[in-house]
Amino acid sequence: MESTTGLRTLRDFIRFGASQFRAAGLSFGHGTDNAFDEAAWLVLHTLHLPLDLPESWWSSNLSEAERTRVIAVLRTRIETRKPAAYLTGEAWFAGLPFFVDEHVLVPRSPLAELIAVGFEPWIEADSVERVLDLCTGGGCIGIATALALPQAQVDLSDVSEPALAVAVRNIERHDVGDRVQVRHSDVLDALGPEDRYDLIVSNPPYVDARDMAELPQEYRHEPELGLAAGEDGLDIVRRILADARRHLTEDGALIVEVGNSQPAVEEAFPDLPLIWLEFESGGHGVFLAYARDLP
Repeated sequence: MESTTGLRTLRDFIRFGASQFRAAGLSFGHGTDNAFDEAAWLVLHTLHLPLDLPESWWSSNLSEAERTRVIAVLRTRIETRKPAAYLTGEAWFAGLPFFVDEHVLVPRSPLAELIAVGFEPWIEADSVERVLDLCTGGGCIGIATALALPQAQVDLSDVSEPALAVAVRNIERHDVGDRVQVRHSDVLDALGPEDRYDLIVSNPPYVDARDMAELPQEYRHEPELGLAAGEDGLDIVRRILADARRHLTEDGALIVEVGNSQPAVEEAFPDLPLIWLEFESGGHGVFLAYARDLP
């Protein structure tokens, strides 16, 4: 890193961090999409300051100890290429803070927009009694859904036990343990015939082999188990579509994010009446299917 001589204020260090991140060619996409926001997040977190800090504070001088800590975290971001969320241990999803570590993906799903409106108009929110967050990771989607649908019982399911341990921490953090529980299952394999849901929502692994080979280094700190899904990215999606109907109520719905694998899904399942959802805040590759239309 360049010399930090002459840096004094909060604004100085955020500007310096952004400049160094750009010079180092870092990649973003784990809560921020640019060098400035990433630097601001790390600097403010290191100084125990809120992300919505008033601009008048940006001229504040840092103490020597504070400068040392800030430079250390900026250097770590550059040298390790770990996303800021793993360095802070926190990520935001659907306007809520969640604990994250390298056992789970950093949440960034467009499903947050759908959760905010209670999944309407596609689903009648008040009629949802049971929800399954399939391939839950740290539990962000399921917990946000539980808070958006206060009458619903929510199961968080994942094959990774370390990921479920993170989900448990987030259940406790948001005090939803009376309505949210974790379940260890390889996709739907461990669920019984009595496990029927009004809504199954999933952000499963869907990255194909070509995209996996081209991922920036930042993404390689995330668990491969949560990303890679075979040659065409559909290894897990095929299993979900094959088994989902038996775990949905008669009027239930399945919502699955497949991102860049949308063309592969459309090619593999041309006869399925999948509804591809659109998002005002950006994002793509999310389909909805009703139980009655699934095999």
